[in-house]
Amino acid sequence: MTVALMWEARAVPGRGEELLTWAEEQVRELPADPALLRRETFRAPQDRVLVITWWDAPYDADLPELPEPGTDLVTRAAHRWRFESVAAG
Repeated sequence: MTVALMWEARAVPGRGEELLTWAEEQVRELPADPALLRRETFRAPQDRVLVITWWDAPYDADLPELPEPGTDLVTRAAHRWRFESVAAG
């Protein structure tokens, strides 16, 4: 089964590039794990950053997630979602 972990945060106005850099560093520090299939980082207006990691693991597996950024860098706590792939039918 493939599980996707999504992590999204919104930077304090004007600090979007800093949050993006911080998130990319966190992704690089994820432990080497053969279950990690893919990872991608995105940005959007309003200084938002989104990281998605895909894992070959059960839905409820204990998987490494990105930590919370410092409260001085973001406007709120990061949002996190977990999804499982569905067979095309």
